[in-house]
Amino acid sequence: MSDYPTVEDLLPPEETRLGYLLRLSRPRFWFYLAGPVVVGAVYAAEGVEELFAPLAVALFAYFLVPANVYLYGVNDVFDADVDAHNEKKSEREVRFEGSRLAVLVVAASGLLAVGFVPFLPTAALLAFAAFAFLATEYSAPPLRFKTTPLLDSVSNGLYVLPGVVAYAALAGEFPPAAAVAGAWLWTMGMHTFSAIPDIDPDRAAGIRTTATFLGARRTYAYCAACWLAAALVFATVHPFFGVVLLAYPVLVFGIVRSGVAVEGAYWWYPAINTLVGTVITLGGLWVLLYE
Repeated sequence: MSDYPTVEDLLPPEETRLGYLLRLSRPRFWFYLAGPVVVGAVYAAEGVEELFAPLAVALFAYFLVPANVYLYGVNDVFDADVDAHNEKKSEREVRFEGSRLAVLVVAASGLLAVGFVPFLPTAALLAFAAFAFLATEYSAPPLRFKTTPLLDSVSNGLYVLPGVVAYAALAGEFPPAAAVAGAWLWTMGMHTFSAIPDIDPDRAAGIRTTATFLGARRTYAYCAACWLAAALVFATVHPFFGVVLLAYPVLVFGIVRSGVAVEGAYWWYPAINTLVGTVITLGGLWVLLYE
């Protein structure tokens, strides 16, 4: 473990029920779902006051904690046997212990989304439904996308959908298709990069993923291609987005050339993604405030 403070340090102790349940939701990754809500809201809002409207705040709160509890909880329920072979679980994450309370909390976190139904326009509801479907079937049978090469990568576009929900909730329509496509390509690269440290434990457990199929070196190339494509597609929305996202293929090249262990580099990305998301959000705020 690292010596610097983490989100987990601010939570109740792991030995408590609340502390254990919150850690199951991967606190260091909370902004992977909540961050897109902020970005979507900033680019959809017509005034700063809309960013603090009750619906926008409620969506941010839901995707910050309950949605993560549901997403990772479903994953842990159906991956308990696989995770037994994964050292990352014992080093950085808590293991799912199969308690009835944890299963009930996961189910309740998913059902909380129903409370948004009366308040969202059709476009936002469709995006929310797509998120719920992918968040479930990524890990759960019968589809279990995470065990099928390429589909595991493509299905991780679910991380884009909170931003689509927020944008549609405020604007009443979907965001530009190129923005959604570019973000989807980004998530494909991010998901597959994060699977590189899991290649050996996944192979030991008989799990097939894009990373186990390609092997580490070709997976690096796949991630770089996804991230380069994301930058090019996003650039059609505005060159600013393309320039910012070029950081990702450059980072892959740097990691490969420097020989940095991917097991260590993987844990840089919550901070890197937060920084990139902040830059994109600030760009939207600049337009909102000064143009």
